[in-house]
Amino acid sequence: MRADRLVSLLLLMQSRGRVTAAEAAAALEVSVPTARRDLEALAAAGVPVYAQPGRGGGWSLVGGARTDLTGLSAPEVQALFLLTGPAATASPALRSALRKLVRALPATFREEAETAAAAVVVDPRRWGSAAAGRPVHLAGLERAVVHRRRVRVSYRDHAGTATDRTVEPLGLVDKDGVWYLLAGTADGRRTFRVDRVAEVEERDETFVRPAGLDVAAAWREVEAEVERARARVAATVTLPDDLVRVFADQLGERYVETLDVADGRTRLRVRADTPTMLARQLAGWADVVVVEEPAEVRAELARFGVLLAQTYPG
Repeated sequence: MRADRLVSLLLLMQSRGRVTAAEAAAALEVSVPTARRDLEALAAAGVPVYAQPGRGGGWSLVGGARTDLTGLSAPEVQALFLLTGPAATASPALRSALRKLVRALPATFREEAETAAAAVVVDPRRWGSAAAGRPVHLAGLERAVVHRRRVRVSYRDHAGTATDRTVEPLGLVDKDGVWYLLAGTADGRRTFRVDRVAEVEERDETFVRPAGLDVAAAWREVEAEVERARARVAATVTLPDDLVRVFADQLGERYVETLDVADGRTRLRVRADTPTMLARQLAGWADVVVVEEPAEVRAELARFGVLLAQTYPG
């Protein structure tokens, strides 16, 4: 069971102080990639575990912190390490486990652990392509988040434009392996994709985190804004009232807006990135959904119909 293996990994770091992925793999009798994913899972769960790159580096607990796990019940341990995305943070068992873990830490490390637990969000839903691996500068940004240190970052945006700026690292988001930094800047709160960070320089300056900052809620706002920008194509459709809930669940509620209801049918506005993508999503509902507009989506549906008839004659 993965939960048991993660607990064993945590205890291994306590006993050795610092371990490499290869050492952890040998001790736990798993592959090196599996050990590396487990180490990253501990960090993503908010456990104060961080990587030190370079010769003599490895993974260790912040400040050499030690913890006593004997107070955790089996369900709490499983809830702590079974990373199922943002929904897991709402689990009472998970919250209880995190509180016990934080209380078990020495007082000098407790504030750092509480910051780490609140500043890392796991979002399992992918945007586009998968990550190429753990970003080079993720460990440095993790330390800056925990220690509340300003950093200077060299960053190249999606258009290839390079900039240098000083930011206040507020939180990190693991979106199915692609990491994002939420940071305060002179122009307000901004989001940076960590694998586009070319350089990180930690400044000898601390900052005060905004009172009441909820990194998970802040990320939901960022995600909603991105999704609105990506869903550029809209279509107006109608379908029977009793199918609206299933339809919205399948296409994603954020992409479906109810316009009006009449004569047992509901009119909706649905969105996607392109007319082709939207037509693909609607094609499976062709027997119950009527697409009123736009013409581009109707034309794509007609094209799919011709292709299907040609591919599956008779």
